[in-house]
Amino acid sequence: MQLSPSQKRTLAWAGIGLAVVLLLWLLAPVLAPFVLAAVLAYVLRPAAESLARRTRMPRWLAILLVELLAMLVALAVLLLIVPILSKELPLLREQIPVLAARANDRLAPWLAQFGIHVSLDVESLKGFVVKYFNANFEDWLGTILSSARIGGSFLLAILGNAVLVPVVLFYLMLDWDHLAKLLHELVPLRLRSNVHQFATECDYVLGQYLRGQLLVMFIMAVYYSVGLALFGFDLAVPVGVFTGVAMFIPYLGFGVGLVLALLAGVLQFASLYGLLAVAAVFGLGQVVESFFLTPRLVGERIGLHPITVIFALLAFGHLLGFVGVLVALPLSAIGLVAVRRLRALYLGSRLYSGA
Repeated sequence: MQLSPSQKRTLAWAGIGLAVVLLLWLLAPVLAPFVLAAVLAYVLRPAAESLARRTRMPRWLAILLVELLAMLVALAVLLLIVPILSKELPLLREQIPVLAARANDRLAPWLAQFGIHVSLDVESLKGFVVKYFNANFEDWLGTILSSARIGGSFLLAILGNAVLVPVVLFYLMLDWDHLAKLLHELVPLRLRSNVHQFATECDYVLGQYLRGQLLVMFIMAVYYSVGLALFGFDLAVPVGVFTGVAMFIPYLGFGVGLVLALLAGVLQFASLYGLLAVAAVFGLGQVVESFFLTPRLVGERIGLHPITVIFALLAFGHLLGFVGVLVALPLSAIGLVAVRRLRALYLGSRLYSGA
């Protein structure tokens, strides 16, 4: 069967797309730091450009300052987990046997009424807790770092990426306009107008989503920190900020923060008060975030539904690993714009109108 020129072009582009996906899959471990740097460059470049324009400082200096600030923020967020673990590990060691004994005393007689005879071995549980939770967080960290199963190569790879990503990020932001021009010149002349419109629309959708989502994360981090602090939580700030930051992944981030808050409440107060406090703070927070903040700040007009984001993260993460998680959101925005354009073409076609 003879193929028309348009069909040949379609097959050629489909082949190029499959080749790119295959290349990403094969080189995923190597590409991870470069893709991470590219995503960060896309996010941070507007701030660097704005700083350079307003202060009239050299562009390279503005990029360096913005990158350093971003690194400090990322380090601060990572360090939030340290007080959570260092505080809750001793509490786990103390409270788990007590909570198990209470559960055994209250639940066993109640279940016995229904013919279910269950009894917790409190002494064995206490021995397990003493064995595995007796060390403090610093000891745990030292054991992990010196573990032969992790190995020096893994630790070396982490340190290498920690140096590589900032360097690649700096040069990507510095040469962003030049790289964009090179990519633009690779597009055939007759397609440049459509490709430019498509890229502009993708940039708008993704930019609006990122800016709105970051603002929602900041507001909710402050809310959860203040709310838990008002109820007397010792770990209010680290748990609250961690929950706000983790909300970048819809529902999953909220669920992880809720589990941490429940654990902190049970271990600190050892009563129903902690559970009720967490239910009040997180229940109200979820209502405010879902029905007020996200619709107003992110906006339904963006079109990136939370379910779409979750599916994209899981699907691309499964296919490409860590690289897939990094490119899931940009590719989701591109896919959304492509679907909108295909829908518009279909509604304007003779196939839809029946002409």
